[in-house]
Amino acid sequence: MKTLVCFVIVISGLVQAGAQSGQGDNKVEIVVRGDYRYITANGIPSHRHGDFPNRGNPNTIRAQSYTFRVPLHPQFAGNLTPLGMNPFGVAINGVPFDPGAAEWWNNDPASGWQYEALSGKINLGMDQNNAHVQPNGAYHYHGLPTGLIDQLGDGKQMLLIGYAADGFPIYERYGYTIKDLRSSIKVLRSSYRVKPGTRPDGPGNRYDGTFVQDYHYVAGSGDLDECNGRTGVTLEFLSGTYYYVITPEFPFIPRCFRGIPDDSFKRRGPGPRGRPPGPRPPRHQ
Repeated sequence: MKTLVCFVIVISGLVQAGAQSGQGDNKVEIVVRGDYRYITANGIPSHRHGDFPNRGNPNTIRAQSYTFRVPLHPQFAGNLTPLGMNPFGVAINGVPFDPGAAEWWNNDPASGWQYEALSGKINLGMDQNNAHVQPNGAYHYHGLPTGLIDQLGDGKQMLLIGYAADGFPIYERYGYTIKDLRSSIKVLRSSYRVKPGTRPDGPGNRYDGTFVQDYHYVAGSGDLDECNGRTGVTLEFLSGTYYYVITPEFPFIPRCFRGIPDDSFKRRGPGPRGRPPGPRPPRHQ
């Protein structure tokens, strides 16, 4: 007989921004059934968000109908899986973590130069939660979900904030110094750095973080691996687990998986990405 465990997530201090009309309240349910964890949600944030539409984002938040599935006991795959243009995971309030932006140098995906959404070089209408809205009304995070973090704790502790598409848990930027709950908490640093030198083609000029391709992984330069994760103990996993970390610096949200992402996170077709209509960002000088 399979075990059915249901968790209805209630996050205290739910606040809606009055600028949105008819969007309703946050609804999310997490159910453990068999070997999977199911997350169903309407994608409405559980915290105060920015005003949408705004100058950089013309879209209005609307309720979605999400059903995500992740393995209950995730395992490492033989190889890393690049994220591509799919959501990386989902927060415990039912809002997706979706870091990629369909913004390219000279409006040309074939150029291989993709604008980093949180670079500050393009205006995509991000709010105070590092989030904005796709044309279909889907609110989604590109970085640390500050409003959710404020609801869950004081912002200075290790917090479980979601699950990746491969089932491994997602935490915000704090972690234990060593694999011992009695050790101190520290801010975990990404191991990605801006490349030295000059771009060989495309936009040219020096690497400066404008594009995703301006960064490279430098093993040992930080606390986290190529997928912005590490193995350690947490309050939810006392014996230890691999977990991903959302960081305040690139890659912000991880761009690859250590496990096998579930197909429920796969974007069907090109999909909307939250870009305002009209001209794309100008060629970077």
